[in-house]
Amino acid sequence: MINFPDSVDDSYKRSKAHIRKTPLEHSPYLSNLINGDVYLKLDNVQRTGSFKFRGAISKMTSLSDKEKVNGVVTASTGNHGAACSLAMSLLGIKGKIVVPENVHKNKVENILNLGGEVEYFGDDCIHAEERAQEISKETGAVYISPYNDEAIVCGQATLGLEIEQELKNVDSTFISVGGGGLIGGVGGYLKSINQQIKIYGVSPENSCVMYESIKANKQLDLPSKPTLSDGTAGGVEFGSITFQLCKDIIDDFTLVSEKEIIEGILIGIEKHHQLIEGAAGTAIAGFLKYKNNLIGKRVVIVMCGGNISSEVLKSIL
Repeated sequence: MINFPDSVDDSYKRSKAHIRKTPLEHSPYLSNLINGDVYLKLDNVQRTGSFKFRGAISKMTSLSDKEKVNGVVTASTGNHGAACSLAMSLLGIKGKIVVPENVHKNKVENILNLGGEVEYFGDDCIHAEERAQEISKETGAVYISPYNDEAIVCGQATLGLEIEQELKNVDSTFISVGGGGLIGGVGGYLKSINQQIKIYGVSPENSCVMYESIKANKQLDLPSKPTLSDGTAGGVEFGSITFQLCKDIIDDFTLVSEKEIIEGILIGIEKHHQLIEGAAGTAIAGFLKYKNNLIGKRVVIVMCGGNISSEVLKSIL
């Protein structure tokens, strides 16, 4: 398992020249709801508009010269693909991104604009991941998992390192959950510094594979319905290191409806002037569910991304 916090410190040293240290912004609106202090960690303004760049640059800066020459291949619902595209461009590495056929158009455009090569495959991120692994075996390119990789998880964990640098004695953190790389990394790092902190996981009702897997105490293969939180949608690779991480680290886990996700997105836009995507709205929605249990607490909500299409925005405004 990952050696918290040392492995995260190493990742930060490798990648800090490339990542953006994002703001930790106090929210008067949400703070007033709990008579406490609520902060938003704004990784929606990270490079490529998502926390995923942290993991991508962490992994690619860890590759050997030979691995860099062989190139990389990955799979993504969009954000990880865009992050890998930029990381490849910055480091001069060639590669391909496999995306599900139902991925939002703006996320694919983002990948292409950053110089990535795209292949469409399947209707779920888990199918795209399987295809990317096939390409890796066929070509010798290094497969870069969106979450099932220690260097990726440690890269995502640098978000937690930045929180700890700026704000002490945090009581609770709310993080949306898909494959579990973000909450596994950030939660693992924060708990290694402060064992008393509570880590809340939040997933959409329409796609909650990690939630159901933890509940069943084994990894499950479940279908997903469409969700505004497309960044957390889809299955989880069997044998992923994040399953055990999530089991160990998440103190409480809740599900939110599409209506609640919309409310979360609108709070980000209208109360904080932040363009956020569905996965970030999901984290706010989770906080709102628990607000009565957080009176007087110091809370951080992770705004994991800001890549939302104009079509989706029009549909909810």
